[in-house]
Amino acid sequence: MTSRILATALSEFRIAFRNRWVAIATGMMVLFALVLAAAGAAPTGDVGVDRLSVTVASLTSLAVYLVPLLALLMSFDAVAGEVERGTLPLLLTYPVSRLEILIGKLAAHLAILGLAACLGYGAAALVAVWADPAAIKGLGALWRLIWSSVLLGATFLGAGYALSALSRRPSGAAGLAIALWLAAVVLYDLALLALIVSDGGGAFTTGALPVALLANPADAFRVFNLSAAEAVAAAGGIGGAAGAIPLWQSAASLFLWPLAALALAVAAFRKVTP
Repeated sequence: MTSRILATALSEFRIAFRNRWVAIATGMMVLFALVLAAAGAAPTGDVGVDRLSVTVASLTSLAVYLVPLLALLMSFDAVAGEVERGTLPLLLTYPVSRLEILIGKLAAHLAILGLAACLGYGAAALVAVWADPAAIKGLGALWRLIWSSVLLGATFLGAGYALSALSRRPSGAAGLAIALWLAAVVLYDLALLALIVSDGGGAFTTGALPVALLANPADAFRVFNLSAAEAVAAAGGIGGAAGAIPLWQSAASLFLWPLAALALAVAAFRKVTP
């Protein structure tokens, strides 16, 4: 089983490399991370944390938008593309299960996201430590950001596979993927902010808001990293609520969402007929 998954992963990684996804993902991550590292560490003296931890808070906001987008762009044609190219019947004739196919694709795409995160966040860390050697104390927060970004990417990769299997056409899957990104990453938080303003510190803000944040993988990712890095003071908006949610709850949400997304993808893929 392991060898079949590894073979699928290597094949998918080579395809992604030929399609320049490796260069696109790493290039975007490094570029935006360096911009934030250069511009986002001014308030360190005011919030009482090291420069790298505040940089991590800025990178968290970047990752909330960029990681899900990259994951969906890589995964939306994982199944639909095979159907359109006519390669799915051939793929299913191999002695490999549909679960192994998806896990192989997931491993390859996670390797790309992990590489992009390490290079991008690592470049930002070098800038922060070069400007302030004491910032090295924030390396723990940087490490948490890297592996939690991989988990966030796994969630949206799984969701992308599910949409690809349900749509069965790359054009339709692409539209669904963009709609999911807008709904989960942009519109969801806007709706929460509107409810907070209208609630005026009432029952929703004190009781339902923490649950609503944990119910969204992007918000759970943001809450976890801001709480773990003790950089809540450097965050605004929805991120300012991180201090009210126990760290274990946001961590549990981060680990459960990829499993749920993969299960949904497997269920959708099993309904696809060659």
